[in-house]
Amino acid sequence: MSTVVQGFTKSLAMTVLSEIGDKTFFAAAILAMRHPRRLVLSGCLGALIVMTILSVLVGWAAPNLLSRTWTHHITTVLFFAFGLWSLWDAFKGDGGDDEFAEVEAELDADLKAKAGATKQSSKDDDELKKQNRSFLLQLFSPIFLKAFSITFFGEWGDKSQLATIGLAADENPLGVVIGGIIGQALCTTAAVLGGKSLASQISEKIVALSGGVLFIVFGIQSFLSTVEA
Repeated sequence: MSTVVQGFTKSLAMTVLSEIGDKTFFAAAILAMRHPRRLVLSGCLGALIVMTILSVLVGWAAPNLLSRTWTHHITTVLFFAFGLWSLWDAFKGDGGDDEFAEVEAELDADLKAKAGATKQSSKDDDELKKQNRSFLLQLFSPIFLKAFSITFFGEWGDKSQLATIGLAADENPLGVVIGGIIGQALCTTAAVLGGKSLASQISEKIVALSGGVLFIVFGIQSFLSTVEA
């Protein structure tokens, strides 16, 4: 079993490079442009924390279902696969602006489907009521639930979730949880505070290349540890 620091370092680096420019990153940025930032941040971050903990629990339980040797081999293969996947995305990438526009179009379609014929006066009344509510009650508002659900289901089955499961099966689960949560907090906060401008300044290709190289390095390290054993 690796140390907490090693699991933390790998998880933090992997999470940041996987989440910057991801669909959930753009979704958080768009929602924050239209709704109160604290509610969007709370909803998105809450979903990511829950997803990280669930993923780590699955990865932690995996060695109890399969032998640790097999989980180690599977994790090694996953690292190489995700590395090649990220490199492929980097070289064929469509660019962050296209993905941002795609996510924005999806959220717009969802908003129009649910909007109906809401009057501006009733909207003003709702805003006034929200201001008078405590923040704890606002956490269960439609905005919070929307941010939570979009992020949670957007991450389900995503590359970063599968990588977290594999990492937790091979590294210290506590370190993976802490690193993952801190990484998610950094990325989500950046998205909410200025996701669109940040995405335009950071090359999606560079992020994908960096993530691909990182996964391959993890794979090589995991493979070498198998050989040494």
